[in-house]
Amino acid sequence: MQMLTGFAPLAARYDGFILDLWGVIHDGVAPYPGAIDMLRRLAVAGKPAVLLSNAPRRSAVAQQAMRTMGIADDLYSGILTSGEATHRMLRDRTDPFFAALGRRVYHLGPPRDRSVMDGLDLERVSRPGEADFVLNTGPDDERSPTDPTAYDDELLICRAAELPMVCANPDLEVVRGGALVICAGLLTQRYEALGGITRWVGKPDPAIYGPVLDMLGMDRSRVLAVGDSLRTDMAGAAGVGIDACWVLGGIHAPELHGDAGVAAAAAWRAGLDPAAAVWAFRW
Repeated sequence: MQMLTGFAPLAARYDGFILDLWGVIHDGVAPYPGAIDMLRRLAVAGKPAVLLSNAPRRSAVAQQAMRTMGIADDLYSGILTSGEATHRMLRDRTDPFFAALGRRVYHLGPPRDRSVMDGLDLERVSRPGEADFVLNTGPDDERSPTDPTAYDDELLICRAAELPMVCANPDLEVVRGGALVICAGLLTQRYEALGGITRWVGKPDPAIYGPVLDMLGMDRSRVLAVGDSLRTDMAGAAGVGIDACWVLGGIHAPELHGDAGVAAAAAWRAGLDPAAAVWAFRW
C-alpha cells in the first residue's frame, strides 16, 4: 500500500474513478476540504468519476442533498446508491430472493428513505404482523442514532413474524457531521443474530459494481475505487478485481491516530492490500 500526501499521482495514473460519498466527498452535512476541487480537477482532465454510495435512498435524492452542499451535478459522471439498487431489485424481481417476497412491506427507517419504495407495486403496512417482508433503511429520527439496542424490540417483533429483511445500506456506522452514527447494516447483523433471513444490497457485494463499471465504459484495469471503509469499499473493490485507494480520514480515523503504520497493519489484518492510501480526497 503506497502512502501518498495527495491524490494527484492517482489522478494521473488512472482513467476512471468509482468514488464513495460519505467519508470521502462529504460527511452527510458538508463537503470535506478539497473534495470539490478534486472533483473539478478530474472533470477538467476528462476523467470520469462515478459515485457509488451505500446511502439507503434513491440516487436522485442523494443528488439533491449534494446540490444543497454545493456539489454540482457536472462534477461527476454518474451516481448509484444502494437505495437505488434496492428499488430496482424490488421493481424487477428477477433475483430469486426478491421474486419470493410478497407485496406488503414493513419499513424500518425514517420517512426520508421512503423514496426506495416510490412507484413500486408495494403496500406499506404499519405493523410487522401484516407484512410479507421488512425493508431496513436504518435508524429513524425518534430513537437513538448511536444505540442499536433501541431497535431490539422491533427486530424481535419482525423475527416473530418470520419476515425476511432487505437491508438497503450495508454500512454498520457512518460519520455524520463529525459524530459516529449507526446504520442499517448494524441492525441487520442484530437481526441475523436472532435467526432472521436477510439480503444485503450495496458494497461490498460485487453485483453493485456492474452498473457503475458500465457507466465508466472502460477496462477495469484503468479504474480506481476510492473509499474510506475497509469492510465495504476496499473489500468491494478487491472482490471485483479493481485497484483501490483507501481514504484514511473517514470512518477509520479514530482508530488510526494519524499513523500510516497503524493503517498498514489494519489493512493487513483485514486481508486487504489497497494500491494506495491518502489521508483525504484532495489534490
